[in-house]
Amino acid sequence: MTANAPRTSAPALARTMGLFALAVYGIGDMLGSGIYALIGKAAGMMGSAVWLAFVVSMVAALLTALSYASLGSRYPRAAGAAYVTHRAFGRPFLSYVIGLGVLASGVTSMATQSRAFSEYFSGLVPGLPGPAVILGFIGVLSFVNFWGIRESTWLNIVCTAVEVSGLVIIIAVGMRYWGGVDYWQTPLAPSGIERLPLSTALVLQGAVLTFYSFIGFEDMINVVEEVKEPRRTFPRAVLLAMAGVTVIYIAVSVTAVSVVPAAELAGSKQPLVEVVRRACPAFPTGLFAVIALFAITNTALLNYIMGSRLLYGMACQRLVPSRLATIHPRRRTPHLAIASMMVLVCVLALSANIAPLAKATSCLLLTVFVVVNASLLVLRRRPGEPEGAFEVPAVVPLGGIAVSLALLAHARPQELLLASALVAAIVLLYVVVRPRSITEDTFADGA
Repeated sequence: MTANAPRTSAPALARTMGLFALAVYGIGDMLGSGIYALIGKAAGMMGSAVWLAFVVSMVAALLTALSYASLGSRYPRAAGAAYVTHRAFGRPFLSYVIGLGVLASGVTSMATQSRAFSEYFSGLVPGLPGPAVILGFIGVLSFVNFWGIRESTWLNIVCTAVEVSGLVIIIAVGMRYWGGVDYWQTPLAPSGIERLPLSTALVLQGAVLTFYSFIGFEDMINVVEEVKEPRRTFPRAVLLAMAGVTVIYIAVSVTAVSVVPAAELAGSKQPLVEVVRRACPAFPTGLFAVIALFAITNTALLNYIMGSRLLYGMACQRLVPSRLATIHPRRRTPHLAIASMMVLVCVLALSANIAPLAKATSCLLLTVFVVVNASLLVLRRRPGEPEGAFEVPAVVPLGGIAVSLALLAHARPQELLLASALVAAIVLLYVVVRPRSITEDTFADGA
């Protein structure tokens, strides 16, 4: 089989996503529902200069995002991180750990969102048992995911529109307060007499906190086999998504500290709702509970799509059972991978406290970023590798590695310990399963 031969005569994933749909996918994945609480924490650390933390963290995240954009234009394949890792290093074990590390982050995120949805929904419709709401929520998302990427994309667009509308409302009602504070002002020092200096250390601490609000761009590469003209579309969509969320985050953070003092934002359980309450008392703040449901649904759906396509891609690489690479002949979706992930999420969502697990998988993602950036460095120097429609200089992946390692250095010991335990479990699973050797078919460019 030649390197450009098709992998199989079986049905392929349907290419229905264009530039707009993929950019919205990325924006919806990055925004999530966490921004509603994150603003308060960031304001407590940075004061009115909170916008600066988002700018710095965007630059830091952009380094790895640019690496993903370049790799996606070179190798438009599902299971992006696992695929490029094996292409670069040729080590099935390393590819397996990277792939399942990304999958673990998606599964724990979806399980966390399922619980959050149950809590919000039960507040609006009391009397329903939490487990029933969780299973119903996962069941509906499973059906949408199975029915088709076009339908999943439309639900994503609707949820993202509602999600963004909530933030636009905050900006709109608070915009008239812009310019009323010093946007370089830091919080008071512990002495309560003078303010902390706007130092590099302070800005970096804030950036570490806000960096995770940009996590989500890495999910985009796992749906690249369902994108039209992926080599050109993918890098453009990544850049558009990063630019879009950056503008939103800066506008929201400036609005928040303009309306409510940073110290009060830090002490509020619902900081952005407090902004609306003060800027426009007549606005029904309960509406934000409904907006939160859409934001949670969007985050869970996008993690579900990412995880199922990752399983599909890894099955194509023979890192997991090859049956998971089966495509439904009518719906053109990886239905067995979708069903497998549904079972995993249901079990995890109904189990014990998963908050520590979710934080630990963030450490795994940073490790994945290190390996993916290193993969780009290897592949761009190797003769015979395809050139992408979007190339970046070596300083970009090197910067991405440095940022990821610096963030890992700031992780809590218990998070690193649990992340290590997850890696140990993945290693044990690899020893038990013993994936088949990867063949030339792995590298067939189906795009």
